[in-house]
Amino acid sequence: MRYSFHIFTLILIIIFSACAANEQNKTEEETSKDNPTINSSNHENDDRDDVGSENSIKEEIDIISDDSYTVLVNKFNDLSDTYTPDDLVTVSVPTVLENPEVNQMRKLAADALADMFDAAEENGFFLFARSGFRSYDTQVHLFNGYADKHGEEAANTYSAKPGFSEHQTGLVMDITSESVQFELTEHFGDTPEGEWVKENAHHFGFIIRYPEGKEDVTGYIYEPWHLRYLGKDVAEIVYESNKTYEEFLVEEEVIEHVKKEKE
Repeated sequence: MRYSFHIFTLILIIIFSACAANEQNKTEEETSKDNPTINSSNHENDDRDDVGSENSIKEEIDIISDDSYTVLVNKFNDLSDTYTPDDLVTVSVPTVLENPEVNQMRKLAADALADMFDAAEENGFFLFARSGFRSYDTQVHLFNGYADKHGEEAANTYSAKPGFSEHQTGLVMDITSESVQFELTEHFGDTPEGEWVKENAHHFGFIIRYPEGKEDVTGYIYEPWHLRYLGKDVAEIVYESNKTYEEFLVEEEVIEHVKKEKE
């Protein structure tokens, strides 16, 4: 299955090619961009304040640094093959697999996942974590296995090549439920649990990274189970934009910010 990427994706290729050329200049200092402050006080000019807050949040987005909570990882922008988050913890939510590696997330994301699972349970929905952090080496074996079985072109529509997987960030968890036999399937999106997640994940800092109908943008099949942590403020404005993360980032002010970061 081949994808014809939109024009904004071509823009991203140009941007990230430049980023790759300058990767040695990346800062080693973690940029904690998770929750820029939003003034929630009442003002006469609420609309103006909302716009200002949104623009301020966008200016804080760092899509380049491996350690950034908002790093962009897709088919054109990869992580270092040596990158492993230094704040991984074992998640405290119900899990499906025994493999200790995939039951990990970065601490902030793991705490947010626990909050989301608790809220879901309070509403009568029971969620399970199936696959979180995966190292570069693990992704090598996983992708090669899929490619050997189904061919590299097919594998590339549902699995990432090593270094290009969001799972390596420690900010992703694939979730499931008993209603779909604890599997990762697009049918999860049609379940009551999946519907609740779609409508509420952003309140906890997550987005559904590969939404339905956006396969030509993300390069991946619809994955209602794949939750990416961006931090509550960023996740909420991405959700409200009704765009993929790529589409959201191509907005002019974000591109200009990225250009300035490279200068």
